[in-house]
Amino acid sequence: MATTTTIREARHPNGAVAATALRPLPNPPRDIDAMQQFSHTAEFLVTLKDRFAERPDFFVSGEGYLCLRRSQYRTFRVVPDCVVAFDVDPDAIYTTNGYVIDEVGKPPDFALEVGSESTGRKDYTVKRYFYARFGVKEYWRFDPTGGDHHDAPLAGDTLVGDAYAPIELREGAGGLLMGYSAVLGLDLHWEDGKLRLYDPVAQSYLMTFTESRVERLAAEARAEGAETALNEERAARLAAEAASSEERVARLAAEAVSSEERAARLAAEAVSSEDRAARLAAEDEARRLREDLDRLRSER
Repeated sequence: MATTTTIREARHPNGAVAATALRPLPNPPRDIDAMQQFSHTAEFLVTLKDRFAERPDFFVSGEGYLCLRRSQYRTFRVVPDCVVAFDVDPDAIYTTNGYVIDEVGKPPDFALEVGSESTGRKDYTVKRYFYARFGVKEYWRFDPTGGDHHDAPLAGDTLVGDAYAPIELREGAGGLLMGYSAVLGLDLHWEDGKLRLYDPVAQSYLMTFTESRVERLAAEARAEGAETALNEERAARLAAEAASSEERVARLAAEAVSSEERAARLAAEAVSSEDRAARLAAEDEARRLREDLDRLRSER
């Protein structure tokens, strides 16, 4: 990993601020059961990060050293599976590659350990002591096996003075265990070997990364389906309008033909009327000629 020296302000618990040359802490050694724990911690970390995404002072991470002072990271320290802090500079902590309390200026607000065969007993004995000494407000333990590695499937402690007091857990149907985290404002649920976060205000589970991705893909599919239906409806409407236009054109053409036929008929009637008038005039002229002839004959 990078060992570049960085200069930043280190804020101490007494309020003093000093410019200090710091190197990132080394990566802790990985537990032999890390792969078994990863799926649980990864979902939990990402779900919390999404929950508090709008808070720039929110920090959540895991697998880094937690210690009071930098000089103690090898001796007096723990490596939380998940650690949470509010009202901090998260970028500075990420740069440190660990949580050094006297540099951050406050202890974490929340820590979680996931039970494993190699470290399970330490989680509810030695680590519990360390977290209390470090001043972590809430310390939670989750055992996906239901109690093979920890003393309980789910347990939580809240700091009272300098010691932990158990957080009350409730039982639900089907082996559900639940407890309220005042730090997170959420319920932690153990159900069928999984750790879920529940919002008691919204009365719904927080979606995991996998569930969010599935929901997003489903929403995109629904949007595409709606757009396709809209396009099909528009195409059908345009086709209907085109058919209507064709019918109108045909009707106007028929009306034009009918008008031409009527004009032709009127023209024929006019010609017929002119012929009749000419015939009547000729007959009238013949009648006058006969009358004149008769008058001449009578005068003789």
